[in-house]
Amino acid sequence: MTIMTEFVPGVAAKLNLRPQDVSAVLELFAEGATIPFIARYRKDKTGALDEVQIMNIQDEANFQKEFSERKAFIEKTITEQGKMTEELQRKINVATTIAGLEDLYLPYKPKRKTKAQTARENGLEPLALLILEQGNINILAEAAAYINEQVKTDEDALQGARDIIAEMVNEHAEVRARIRKLFESTATVQSKVLADKEKEAIKYKDYFDFSEPISKIPSHRMLAIMRGFMEGMLRMAIAPVEEDALALIEQVFVKSPNDAGAQVKRAVKDSWRRLLLPGLESEFRTALKTKADEEAINVFAENLRQLLLSSPLGSKRILALDPGYRTGCKVVCLDEKGALIKTGLIYIHEPGRLIDAEHKIRTLVREYNIQSFAVGDGTAGRETEQFIKKLNLGLPVFLVNEDGASIYSASETARDEFPDEDITIRGAVSIGRRLMDPLAELVKIDPKSIGVGQYQHDVNQVRLKERLDQTVISCVNTVGVNLNTASKHLLSYVSGIGPSIAENIISYRNEIGRFTSRKQLMKVPRLGNKAFEQCAGFLRIKEGDDPLDASAVHPEAYKVVSGMAADIGVEVKSLIGNEELIKKLEPRKYITKETGEHTLRDIINELKKPGLDPRSEVQQFEFAAIYSIEDVKVGMIVPGSVTNITRFGAFVDIGVKQDGLVHVSEIAHKYITDPNEVLKLNQKVMVLVTEIDVARKRIALSIKQAQEAPARKEYAPVPRKDFNKPKERPKEKEATNLSMGDALSMLKNKFGK
Repeated sequence: MTIMTEFVPGVAAKLNLRPQDVSAVLELFAEGATIPFIARYRKDKTGALDEVQIMNIQDEANFQKEFSERKAFIEKTITEQGKMTEELQRKINVATTIAGLEDLYLPYKPKRKTKAQTARENGLEPLALLILEQGNINILAEAAAYINEQVKTDEDALQGARDIIAEMVNEHAEVRARIRKLFESTATVQSKVLADKEKEAIKYKDYFDFSEPISKIPSHRMLAIMRGFMEGMLRMAIAPVEEDALALIEQVFVKSPNDAGAQVKRAVKDSWRRLLLPGLESEFRTALKTKADEEAINVFAENLRQLLLSSPLGSKRILALDPGYRTGCKVVCLDEKGALIKTGLIYIHEPGRLIDAEHKIRTLVREYNIQSFAVGDGTAGRETEQFIKKLNLGLPVFLVNEDGASIYSASETARDEFPDEDITIRGAVSIGRRLMDPLAELVKIDPKSIGVGQYQHDVNQVRLKERLDQTVISCVNTVGVNLNTASKHLLSYVSGIGPSIAENIISYRNEIGRFTSRKQLMKVPRLGNKAFEQCAGFLRIKEGDDPLDASAVHPEAYKVVSGMAADIGVEVKSLIGNEELIKKLEPRKYITKETGEHTLRDIINELKKPGLDPRSEVQQFEFAAIYSIEDVKVGMIVPGSVTNITRFGAFVDIGVKQDGLVHVSEIAHKYITDPNEVLKLNQKVMVLVTEIDVARKRIALSIKQAQEAPARKEYAPVPRKDFNKPKERPKEKEATNLSMGDALSMLKNKFGK
């Protein structure tokens, strides 16, 4: 990779960063360094830039490189045409946007045959230029002089002249710049339902007669309109007020109220409607789509990050169940490492087989020393959860989000892992492993199948994949990977490794039994010095030869730690995790050209808590006693879990098949524009049911009203037996009629842990 040093000033200015930091990042990229490695182990070189800033530098440098290449191409093309002038070159030199550059190139850009070209071929350009001067001439007499075999009448001559003027208007860089600003400040997005499509397009009802300024329209509305437009349900237009646009253009081109000026005015209107408006509408539609895509992709990436960094249960022996009605519940037992040790099938929805199901579960728990239950939250999930809880086995029971589990179970990855098991067993294993370590299991699934996106199929798929891959890589390297237990899929996301080297690591691990030292990585085929530098700090070896191998301290800093330990007269292993000894160190003493202040700070923090998992501990959660949308009533206050966050609100699982929506206006008592300001994925919240549409399977919820309700004592969870009495409001003394799980959830929501 070449060092793009010529772009350093531009990137630094655009991102408001120090040029030396931008230069350092670009140099590291040129050396083959990855974003996680630069952010974690090269802070002294970059001024401690974080991953987002480093990614922005990469994106902006690539954009400026593309801009520079396009600029060079345009200069070369115009020069070869013999049409480059000093003034044009000056304008090209000061252009700062692709749109501005393309406006300058437009008159010289090869194009299909136009009306103006035909008019020029018919010899009408002198007439067009004469009219543009707008002197007091006899228009018809001048036009008559151009009548020939191709131009039959004086009106034909005038039409040809206007076509030439219209193209000149369209290709006028200053006019295009003015109209573009008018679009930016005043244009609106308008949509209308197509005739006879009202019933078919009912899901786009909000956009049957819609208008909103492009400066204010949020990404989700833009994407919804675009989808309706692409599906042939809606008409869409993007435009400012025509009179305003014409007035701007006429200021440049119309100089006289005489007959010639009238001809120019007609040409201006034609240019606006036939050339300028369609072209700029297309440009702004693309720009708005790109902006909406980027916002939606950012939402998806943030949701994915939160999901991948969900709390892990850790190394426990788990009994996982993939619920089902007719086909029964698939049961698997996993050991502490997630290995499959037993499979089974139970039927809990057939009374005659219930006793047998209970016996099987009790037997499996006893024989395999089960420590926890994982129950898929799909069809029959709540009923299966209740079945397990009624066994009173004294073990924690977790409902696990199973989005994408079926995708995994049918994948090549699952077939490689469990070639002798059917799809249903693989799905149950995935559910159990998700509880143990969500990150390690979810990396095996295409992020688009996990169900946390917003209009994910409508956005730029290349850009989406790029961002989601970056997010997965970031999460994997933030947490770190156990070198002796990680799958090849998890290893492939570690900085500097990739799929082929990951396979080689697994093969070498199988050959030697287990890694005992990071140094052994150098013996893995195709894992050279550069790959080792990039990956070593993110790979952990527990109970290895060197205690630092279990930490995030990079091997290049081992000598520094050894020196610290020697200075206070202890071994390295005694220093690790011992804050009293660490306090005796004088960090500045160890600053060198290679090891700066930022690196030393990270080393000290890592020594205090080596290999600390940044994820929080998993917490048990219990839904209210409601199981279907028919059980839900307006006014109920119930616990829920945030399952998806969009720009317009958050979706919350309250224990029924359909997630409810908390609109952004119902999340907090303060004004917020982004739900991520106050909510996180998997966050436990209390919500008040404000509206139910059983036919459309929609539930509207409010977090802020739920927070108000206990104080007002107007609402309380309604016992299941009272669900058929929606008109009866619970008595004031019943306001505390909560289950223990509901009460704990409410208290946690109000006061925290």
